[in-house]
Amino acid sequence: MLLTLHDVVLVGLSASKLVAVVLMYRINWKKLFVVVAIMTTAGMVLQTYTLPYPMATWFLPPQTMVSSYKSLNGSTVHLTETLSLESAEQFQLVPTAPVVSLNSSTELVKSVPIVEERAQVSPRKNPSSRRRRKNAKIDKTNEQKVVFHPPPPRTVPTRLQRYIWSLPPDEALLFAKREIQNVSTVTDDPELYASLFHNVSVFKRSYELMETILKVYIYPDGARPIFHAPHLRGIYASEGWFMKLMEENRQFVTRDPKKAHLFYLPYSARQLETALYVPNSHNIRPLSIFLRDHVNMIAAKYPFWNRTHGSDHFLVACHDWGPYTVNEHQELSRNTIKALCNADLSEGIFVKGKDVSLPETTIRNPRRPLRNVGGRRVSQRPILAFFAGNMHGRVRPTLLKYWSDKDEDMRIYGPLPNRISRKMSYIQHMKSSRFCICPMGYEVNSPRIVEAIYYECVPVIIADNFVPPLNNVLDWTAFSVIVAEKDIPKLKEILLAIPLRRYLVMQTNVKMVQKHFLWNPKPVRYDLFHMVLHSIWFSRLNQIQISVS
Repeated sequence: MLLTLHDVVLVGLSASKLVAVVLMYRINWKKLFVVVAIMTTAGMVLQTYTLPYPMATWFLPPQTMVSSYKSLNGSTVHLTETLSLESAEQFQLVPTAPVVSLNSSTELVKSVPIVEERAQVSPRKNPSSRRRRKNAKIDKTNEQKVVFHPPPPRTVPTRLQRYIWSLPPDEALLFAKREIQNVSTVTDDPELYASLFHNVSVFKRSYELMETILKVYIYPDGARPIFHAPHLRGIYASEGWFMKLMEENRQFVTRDPKKAHLFYLPYSARQLETALYVPNSHNIRPLSIFLRDHVNMIAAKYPFWNRTHGSDHFLVACHDWGPYTVNEHQELSRNTIKALCNADLSEGIFVKGKDVSLPETTIRNPRRPLRNVGGRRVSQRPILAFFAGNMHGRVRPTLLKYWSDKDEDMRIYGPLPNRISRKMSYIQHMKSSRFCICPMGYEVNSPRIVEAIYYECVPVIIADNFVPPLNNVLDWTAFSVIVAEKDIPKLKEILLAIPLRRYLVMQTNVKMVQKHFLWNPKPVRYDLFHMVLHSIWFSRLNQIQISVS
């Protein structure tokens, strides 16, 4: 029996219905294929030359409109997709976010992605269907739903902020100076621990004004690697981390030098030594001459240096030779704000109250600068005092002379012996000690001071004429012990004289001050990047004199 055109139309060329018809009428397969081929060709010809509309509009069900709406900041995005009713029942719509301007009200027509649902087949007839359904469920579960996150509302500037932003840089600094002089007392701030500061009220107000006012212009001049090439590893990493985070910053950096309150000379003292110093020459004058010539070029090219003779300019150098690289330029040495790790008052280069003592931080892994930060409870610190390090400078040999292998409570070593380090590492020693001895080496600064804070060990600083880091705002007597070099023979006696209650307060303060000494890859409020920048800002404000009238 032959299949008529009417029969083919009725089954709608559906595969399942076609199979049913074949079984019902017992049609020969070869004849069926010939008939289907003829009918397909005839339908195409008929549709092209005879019918006014495509055959799909004759035999398929009517179409339906599926719309999706989403509001973006008050703008309406209209997604429209035309689907047949049969397709809408067989497919699941998945809305997606169109790429449009958030301020546009244009109505868009966009294809909506669809995910086909598998036809349900009896598991008894097809055992693999269970696996397919399971995979389909997993795929559906793992789909990332598009969530519209409107941007946070922009805070409307207050009248005071608009007034401050309208001021020229010099007048804005005068305004900040007056605000700090008339600051109100801070009684409670969850982000600041008052015991750590000389005056927490002054610090808080000064910090807030820095966030509101300060703009820094970074000179683009200078070739790599001495300029604009931060070194992020080792004991001199502080200058590199500050340079990196400063040049990446968008809050404080301005490209218009006329709006700047401070000007940054982005050079690296460590890179300067690597590039120009001749090994074993014992002559660092070429480094100072190079920096002198660079500053003279800046002064000739821009009007800003000569306007203040460099007093609103600053540099950041952590290398031991940092102070000596400025000697050949008188204004650079006397007027510029210098953030130096080697904050030695005896040299006559670092000026307390004007310059900033920069913390020397050891960064072993730049990708994880905060690795191993943290310590143990006091009850898990059986060692009274610990030190291990190379023997150089005037203080360390004296320390070993009096305390190496003299007392079980005083773990004082040169380089940590292998027999000791195999049992307990350097970091474990610091985390197991109540006090960590931080003697000066060739220079007054030592990375052990910040290491002790990282591992929640109270630092004991032995370095005459040394200005502790960020001393213009932090009160180091609250979380450290400062011992004169002449008192090294009485070191244990001094430490044991500290009452337990006082020690517990100091150790708590070490934990609280820790956040102010952390280099975060993305800076956060009150971290080391902001603390250094604030100390430079605060130093600049201290230079401003306000007349009594």
